[in-house]
Amino acid sequence: MKHLLSLQRSAGDWEGEMVWCTMILAQAVIVRTVVGRPYDARERAAIIRHFELSQLADGAWGMHPESRGYVFFTVLAYVALRLLGLGPETSMLARARAWLHAQPEGVKAVPTWGKFWLMLLGLYGREGVNAVPPELFLLPRWLPFHPSRFYCHTRLIYLGIAYLSGVGFSAPLSDPLRDALRSELYAEPYESVDFGAFRHTVARTDLYVPISRVLRLVYDLLARYERRPWKALRQRALALCFEQILREQRSTRYQGISPVSGLLNCLAIFAHDPRHPDLAPSLEGVEAWRWEDEAEGLRYVGARSNAWDTAFAVQALTELPELDEEAKHALSRAHAFLDQAQMTAELADYREAWRDPALGGWCFSDGRHCWPVSDCAAEAMSALFALYERGDVRISEALGADRLRLGVEFILSRQNADGGFGTYERRRGGRLLELVNPSEMFGQCMTELSYVECTASSLGALAHYLRHYPDLPGGKITAAIRKAERFLRSRQLDDGSFPGFWGINYTYAVFHVAKGLRMAGVEPADPVLQAAAGWLLEKQRSDGGWGEHYSSCLEGRYVESGQSQTVMTAWALLALMEVYPAAHEAVGRGIAWLCSQQGEDGGWPRQGVNGVFFGAAMLDYRLYPVYFPTWALARYVRLEGAKASTSAGLNDAGPACAGAEGHHDTGYRR
Repeated sequence: MKHLLSLQRSAGDWEGEMVWCTMILAQAVIVRTVVGRPYDARERAAIIRHFELSQLADGAWGMHPESRGYVFFTVLAYVALRLLGLGPETSMLARARAWLHAQPEGVKAVPTWGKFWLMLLGLYGREGVNAVPPELFLLPRWLPFHPSRFYCHTRLIYLGIAYLSGVGFSAPLSDPLRDALRSELYAEPYESVDFGAFRHTVARTDLYVPISRVLRLVYDLLARYERRPWKALRQRALALCFEQILREQRSTRYQGISPVSGLLNCLAIFAHDPRHPDLAPSLEGVEAWRWEDEAEGLRYVGARSNAWDTAFAVQALTELPELDEEAKHALSRAHAFLDQAQMTAELADYREAWRDPALGGWCFSDGRHCWPVSDCAAEAMSALFALYERGDVRISEALGADRLRLGVEFILSRQNADGGFGTYERRRGGRLLELVNPSEMFGQCMTELSYVECTASSLGALAHYLRHYPDLPGGKITAAIRKAERFLRSRQLDDGSFPGFWGINYTYAVFHVAKGLRMAGVEPADPVLQAAAGWLLEKQRSDGGWGEHYSSCLEGRYVESGQSQTVMTAWALLALMEVYPAAHEAVGRGIAWLCSQQGEDGGWPRQGVNGVFFGAAMLDYRLYPVYFPTWALARYVRLEGAKASTSAGLNDAGPACAGAEGHHDTGYRR
């Protein structure tokens, strides 16, 4: 608890870095170079340090902290480092170049996103890049493949790409550097490369979703159109795309929904007019995604997780039967943060921006970019209710019934027809859209789905609300709860597990399902919960812990990691204690293992990646090994009763660990 409290930020929130890869950093370097706003000497040194620390032993850069090398990430890093002033014979670049040349097709087979970025700099032939004409955004919105039906991140990325492609934007480097990079990146003379022959070619290292026959046909038709686009239609399309880009930038306080689309929008504005008044704030908005420290240098995160981390930290702390004044003060400050992070005003033109209502929701971040999410809102509300139910934490002013109702209405607005919940929006398109997934490196990214974890979090929050407030007119909440519960039950696999989407993977999903169903009043003896708990018992390792490897996301089956993981162990324990008493032998063994891994500072070591998005992009949530194990120990203490919850025990966590040793002696000693 003390370690968790020490990480609270001045605004009252908790936020740990959500580690992904160097893609955004490389693209930021490219954009800043193109628009003439280069980094200063100190920043350049910090960026180079991060590239150096994240380079793999074979010279490549990967998709995530544990991945193999990718052509895409490696070539972008190479170009960025050259733009920062590193010479081609420096060790870092020499090793990267050797790795790239050793790949069967080398840089020529970089995925489409890489082809696009290289093309902008004059490092890849335009004829080799599959076209994304802006005219696609002019199609009737009732069409099942209109871009407004795409997943929000995907449609905003391709909005920027379509605009830049449509205006034929390029920012070739100075001749000496451009020519040098051409000779360094390609094993043969640049002029001799038939880029058009590689339009559909993707390196095996990078490919996750092969280009389907349908998509290949679409690409070929679009390529024909792109040779002679209809001028008047092109101008209308460009005007629409640019209008939407400005709308996105302004409505998100120039941060964009993510730095990926935000950087593309910066380039689009620059391409439209280098003196455009929205360019400077857009460049500054990208810096909201910056993360920098002495240890790992300067980089950019794919998302900021303030509200997400704070909601779980609050739930972990409120689980403790007794709190000291420091913890109570911390929870009061956390409440103030969650209070101000809620969306209390609707976006004025959300319909024109092809968005769903945002009023009442919470974002994954601090809320400044105004893109709220179902499970972020749900976990924030669950944290608030857990806090209010304690009664021993002084709060200046609790959220009133009207504010909480707004939160409920926001969550309800994200429920799909099948009873499951999406993230940012309701589902808008069918699964057939995945046949034209152009990303190649990511899966299930074309449309919103119904996610097990989002559904479970939303179910729990809605049920929590009904403990304190009446249902909405027409029994809307009760009906939504029934549909959500049916959805979750339908997603249980034959072995008792549930497939995850945003965490790794089956363990993460089971944690959320057990939490949500129990909050909704499902009894521990329910067959679904018993089967889920039985699955967890089967996966417990001999040392008492649990550990799931990230490849389970790639292979669609449970894959055990080489060692137990503190985060997965905490998820498993929190789920088991929803079904079994704390005195259960498996719980005791798991708690004892957690205690044995705790450091002198009260925290736990970083281990394997623990998050994921779009199937292949693994993430390392840096605070997961802090609040989830704390939460598991706190619940164990609470359930064990007064004998384990004295003030002295809470100060050093001794009774929790000692109690666990009573179930299973692991040799742990404080």
